[in-house]
Amino acid sequence: MQQQLTDSKSIYLQIGEMIETDILRGILLEEEQAPSTNELARRFTINPATAGKGLNLLIDQGILYKRRGIGMFVAPGAREKILEKRRTAFLEGRLKELLDEAERLGITRDEIIKMIEESDL
Repeated sequence: MQQQLTDSKSIYLQIGEMIETDILRGILLEEEQAPSTNELARRFTINPATAGKGLNLLIDQGILYKRRGIGMFVAPGAREKILEKRRTAFLEGRLKELLDEAERLGITRDEIIKMIEESDL
């Protein structure tokens, strides 16, 4: 987990996203132990309750699960759940915003596709 916290959104949400990103990158694998509340609190110098809130968010989403007395682990199928969640957010958020702005500017979908294909990104 190499990321840094910012003021852009709640810390617990950033903690959850960082763990998700580590799962997507293959840094955390299915059935592997996730960082503990205390590890996260020390790493980011935050309240353990805030770190715990980020972890519990992932538990609620089925991305992590608890092993009583041992810690939290990456759930089977977590990577696929994260991909689906982020794809949906991309389609409903960024892509919709892009298409709405293109419509306001009079840019057709065919023109957008052409722009993407010709892009050096």
